Amino acid sequence: MPGKTATPAPTTPAGAAAETRFTEHTPQGRLTAQRGLYAGPAPIVSKDLYAELEWGSAVRERAVITLEPASKVSGNTYFGRFPASYWQRWTTVTEVSVEAVVTGTGLLSMGASDVEGEPRVVAAEQVADVKQHKITLTSKLDKFYDGGALWLDLETEGGQTLRVEQVRWTVEAPQKIRPTAVTICTMNRADDCLKNLQALAADVSSLETLDAIYVADQGSDLVESRDGFEQVAKDLADKLHYIKQPNLGGAGGFTRGLFEVAGHTATEHANVLFMDDDVLLEPDLVIRMTAFSNRAANPIIVGGQMLNLFHPNQLHVGAEYARLNTLEPGQPVEHSLSTADLLGVDEETLKPNRQERRLDAGYNGWWSCLIPYEVVQATGYPLPFFFQWDDAEYSYRARAHGFPTVTLPGAGVWHADFHMKDWDEWHRYFNLRNSIITAALHSPFNLNLLSRVLLAQLVRYLLGMQYGLSATLIKAVEDFLEGPQVLRDGGVEAMQEIRRIRDQYPETKRHKATDVPGIASNDIGIINSAPRPSMQRLVLIKRVLDRVLGRSRFGLGAVPIDEANWWHIALFDTAVVTDANQEGVRVRSYDKAKMFDLAKRGAKVVQRLRKEGAAVQEQYKRAMPELTSRENWKRLYKL
Repeated sequence: MPGKTATPAPTTPAGAAAETRFTEHTPQGRLTAQRGLYAGPAPIVSKDLYAELEWGSAVRERAVITLEPASKVSGNTYFGRFPASYWQRWTTVTEVSVEAVVTGTGLLSMGASDVEGEPRVVAAEQVADVKQHKITLTSKLDKFYDGGALWLDLETEGGQTLRVEQVRWTVEAPQKIRPTAVTICTMNRADDCLKNLQALAADVSSLETLDAIYVADQGSDLVESRDGFEQVAKDLADKLHYIKQPNLGGAGGFTRGLFEVAGHTATEHANVLFMDDDVLLEPDLVIRMTAFSNRAANPIIVGGQMLNLFHPNQLHVGAEYARLNTLEPGQPVEHSLSTADLLGVDEETLKPNRQERRLDAGYNGWWSCLIPYEVVQATGYPLPFFFQWDDAEYSYRARAHGFPTVTLPGAGVWHADFHMKDWDEWHRYFNLRNSIITAALHSPFNLNLLSRVLLAQLVRYLLGMQYGLSATLIKAVEDFLEGPQVLRDGGVEAMQEIRRIRDQYPETKRHKATDVPGIASNDIGIINSAPRPSMQRLVLIKRVLDRVLGRSRFGLGAVPIDEANWWHIALFDTAVVTDANQEGVRVRSYDKAKMFDLAKRGAKVVQRLRKEGAAVQEQYKRAMPELTSRENWKRLYKL
């Protein structure tokens, strides 16, 4: 429960200088690339994501596993695998070892796969009646260029028991270790943020490359107000830097970490690891991402993968890219797993859902993303987008400067499933506006194509009786055409204005299904949708004509969110549509006057975009150095 601490915990007010001076460290022995773990950070996480019991019986604990007689456990799992293909392609490492402390009798073997997932054994050792015995298995990283991984298998026969602990995948250390700072952006998610700080504090002794943790708190419900904050501040000691600042969105919160590290580093070889406040954290992610960056042949952005929090066995996507000119983020790259059950099999191939093939990402979400300081020096800081598309824009800008993004398998955090977030919200404004700016900066910016995309979206919104969403689109295009000055305050005014605009449209408000204004709950029955039309263009014309003429098929009905398509909603006078988050419903009612007004305004602003877009594009390109400068962010932070 929220509560004030008896003694205020130490904080860093906005503008105060941090004491940490980031310098490179001399390594002490080999570099840990990842730990062998046998249970997750929370009970909702299946242990099978870490180690799979193939037969027999075993006790799987976080850092220890004990096999009973006649048992086998495989580490050929999401968190158990070492992503050998990525290490061979992107780092200077030529071999990797897995080390373990073993008690008892049994067989330890290092398994490997190729691009097709075919398994082989590359090293093995039998132990008999040992106690706290350290073994090391080693493999060259020379057969994995296109795909494949390594893992540790454990096996006992009848009468044998085997206890394995302190499992470490290690590589030769570089001459110097890069200092790394985690930066967490938070706003009114104090409990979530505190849990992640506690998770880091509980594992801090293992996070050898982690020098600092910055928390940029932009909310009114502050993390420091929680009972556990004082203790976690003590546990993290001088590693924790808690900064209170005005709300500048995700871009402003994450950039604060870059800003602070850049202001307190004695070396250009430093890393900043972005991390969302509301994730379920696997702390080993810090080890895996920082080790990979430390041995990369050249500086690269290292992204962590997202697993779906409401479905913890699901991988969101193996790697993604954006179709910039058509404003489509989150596209799975070729051969990528997408919304895949990591404990299941592919329906077509019947092979386990493992990302064997190495993928090249276009960008990585900032739920977990590591950015080397060299990228900031060459590329600048993120754009003051407030949020949405800031991660994609930065990766594409960095790529143009020679810094690709690598999404690293096995470095995962759990984040709320995107498909359970409603699209028709105020943040859709930032998604649209910032996507157009990103397209202007990093794509051919074909204005005819872009205009068709926006008009198609507008027509779908109007047919779906989403008038507030239509107004959101119009405002986003209008503000893009205002030019770079729209980013002057970091998005604060735009956030307030779009909320004011959307508040004028009743269907933007959520209600309980049993308490819909003006509609009796018992009168709302589900009316299901027909399948997607085979001749969509003809159906679209028919629906538009029906709307213009005021014709409808249904007076009132409830529509599940997965059936709330334009061709179905356009048949109603009033549709009660479930929110994607399943927490309530929205009432969409046909309004001919609003439809015509928004259609005219939308057509007019898209025509302006077609005519003025090229000139505005040049304005953004000219303004880029100033917008992404340290001086601009210092001004926004009021330092």
